[in-house]
Amino acid sequence: MTIRQVVDQIEEYAPLALQESYDNAGLILGDSAAEVTAALLCIDVTEEVVDEAIAKGCNLIISHHPLIFSGLKRITYNSSLERTIIKAIRQGIAVYSAHTNMDVVWGGVNTYVAEKMGLQSVEILRPLQKQLLKVVTFVPETHAAAVREALFEAGAGNIGDYDSCSYNVMGQGSFRGQEGTNPFVGEPMKLHFEPEVRIETICPRHILARVIRSLLEAHPYEEPAYDIYPLENIHERVGLGIVGNLDQPMESLEFLAYLKKIFKVAVIKHTSLIKEKIQRVAFCGGSGSDLLNDAIRAKADIFISADFKYHQFFNADNQIIIADIGHFESEQYTKEIFYHILTKKFPNFAVHFSEINTNPVNYL
Repeated sequence: MTIRQVVDQIEEYAPLALQESYDNAGLILGDSAAEVTAALLCIDVTEEVVDEAIAKGCNLIISHHPLIFSGLKRITYNSSLERTIIKAIRQGIAVYSAHTNMDVVWGGVNTYVAEKMGLQSVEILRPLQKQLLKVVTFVPETHAAAVREALFEAGAGNIGDYDSCSYNVMGQGSFRGQEGTNPFVGEPMKLHFEPEVRIETICPRHILARVIRSLLEAHPYEEPAYDIYPLENIHERVGLGIVGNLDQPMESLEFLAYLKKIFKVAVIKHTSLIKEKIQRVAFCGGSGSDLLNDAIRAKADIFISADFKYHQFFNADNQIIIADIGHFESEQYTKEIFYHILTKKFPNFAVHFSEINTNPVNYL
């Protein structure tokens, strides 16, 4: 099995097209065609993590945070980052990262943590805009079912908890093939009218190429006609942060103690406990301070995230409780997501959790 086959599974789950513009997710070091021996799962890639990969016989490290965020002008031994890169290359260890693309997908960092907290009726806190398209094609009635199925298999037609969604209407298409054509119905150089089904379905922008490829492969016509329309609809299953409800409200202090247990934190920085009870909870793994107003609009009692600056705590403005649990702590379960993706597809593949605590922040 190659490294490409392994990382393809992660990208099927969290497409690279969904990463933020500043991000550097994907294969950062290594040959995608190389055979993979075993994978080590971590949050950050450090020299110690590379040493651990060597000791465990892993030639692939899968991390949440990218090893390289921006361009490097030189790679020497003058920094920990450079030493880590050199060691990984010398040892033939590939490094792959799934960062903001894993943050925004349903089943990614935020919705996975929502499940850990036992939240119900979970929604995306800030859905991504302009992510949906409508694909329309025209198919002879005899082949409509096959083309629909091809579209659905490629990932089109999903709306919330429903799949295989489409709209179909009968009509009449016309065409005339020129000399040298081989029309599926009709004859070259003669105007032909054919009963056709207009099939409309919804398609996420990042899988459009795959959907169109499947459409063309399943369509019987020599030159299939299709239209692509941009939509203003919000993609409710892709975006930043989540909000959901506890099954039963909890006392504020009780809930903070509950958070400490779930995230294994020694300290939680928080604003005044202006809510006697907590039931509606907003969360964003990593640096989520810019989602505070989204959490307030969602009528959350508490917003859990990390990396709030001093003055940003004032922005709670007695409307919500802010709980800063730490960046590493909020994203630590990403390793479990990687594990579930890979072991489901490759049950006999050796996947190891890193035992190195790469959190640079310590508490006394």
